[in-house]
Amino acid sequence: MYLDKDSEDREINISSAICFLKGKAYEALENRSQARQWYTAAIKADPLCYEALECLIESHMLTCDEEKSLLSSLQFAQEDGWLSSFYSCLIKKYDKASVVEAKFNELEKEDISIKPSNQSLVCTLKNNTDLLACKAEYYHQCGEYQKCFELTSILLEKDPFHLKSNRVHIAAAMELGHSNELYLMACNLVKDYPQKAISWFAVGCYYYCIKKYDHARRYFSKATSLDGTFAPAWIGYGNAYASKEEADQAMSGYRTAARLFPGCHLPTLYIGMEYMRTHSFKLADQFFMQAKAICPSDPLVYNELGVVAYHMKEYKKAVLWFEKTLAHIPSPLSEMWESTVVNLAHALRKLKRYNEAITYYEKALALTRSLSTYAGLAYTYHLQGNYTDAITYYHKALWINPDDQFCTEMLTLALVDESRQGIESERYI
Repeated sequence: MYLDKDSEDREINISSAICFLKGKAYEALENRSQARQWYTAAIKADPLCYEALECLIESHMLTCDEEKSLLSSLQFAQEDGWLSSFYSCLIKKYDKASVVEAKFNELEKEDISIKPSNQSLVCTLKNNTDLLACKAEYYHQCGEYQKCFELTSILLEKDPFHLKSNRVHIAAAMELGHSNELYLMACNLVKDYPQKAISWFAVGCYYYCIKKYDHARRYFSKATSLDGTFAPAWIGYGNAYASKEEADQAMSGYRTAARLFPGCHLPTLYIGMEYMRTHSFKLADQFFMQAKAICPSDPLVYNELGVVAYHMKEYKKAVLWFEKTLAHIPSPLSEMWESTVVNLAHALRKLKRYNEAITYYEKALALTRSLSTYAGLAYTYHLQGNYTDAITYYHKALWINPDDQFCTEMLTLALVDESRQGIESERYI
């Protein structure tokens, strides 16, 4: 599919079309390195060959930096300048939030002139479904799942058959635990598109959401058999095994995904997570660093690097990684990143930087009130010798879970220490 400018003034670029067809042929032969070269040649020969760029992006054939480099090399005609902004919204969106939002806002205000049948028309991209689907994808990427879900719900009311919106909607619904929505979507997609991978991926997501991992794995596998280039199904396949702690099969799924999608850092990231789960921290660190090389702007990668450093007792390094994580997260912080703030506080406590640790524990409490945060804050006050505040927060932690052994034991010690401190102070009086 070419983006038509003016059929009378422009003919199809034959060179670009041939390159694109060669790319399709090599992809059908599963020679993805050659397919990537020919798709790249097609879009360079003619920037209006949108389908070549779509194949590169959807199949994760390029890394984040390679996508940016490709876009910067494209030569657009003056009247096609808006396409540069549109393409920049299609690629991986790991720039700062303000930069990405500015791109969307600028493009939504853009007026485009088209000339069907010699009649000049001006249209806007503000309500363009493809652009709004990209925006929803960005919200999902940032962890703003509710905003993503609301936007994709509106999009699917306008166009129920927009498959990219369907894919992002499924992902957001799964993150939010909307199993009923996943069930309805899966039924509709299987009825309308029984031969498409996304339909059976939706079924797999429904079963994954209700924790029936064997069923989920079966349907993720069916999705990959229908379309071996559908990256979400491969990730889901590995996750279904990982959820049952079947590490070897999970690794197999992730490694296949890493081989098929060199531009996607998630398979490598999940391999690292599996190694971390089995306490192979050095191997986990290596894979997290590989994921960072593929996508140097994903905050989740930095968070996992911090967790590994913490487990390896490299607390200074852990603090640096957690601080980098927070630097890459769009503000204000969402509840999704509460664990990162708590992890940073834990690492600071290990370095005996108690006041800084307390500050981050309090920031975490502003996001959500969890047992680990109250326990960490209480323990930090305890280490400082502030037994009164320590006792207060141990009680708050035990209010959430009265059976927590650590808080129960530490509360007893704090009460003993406080009474001992009181006796000593009376002795000096």
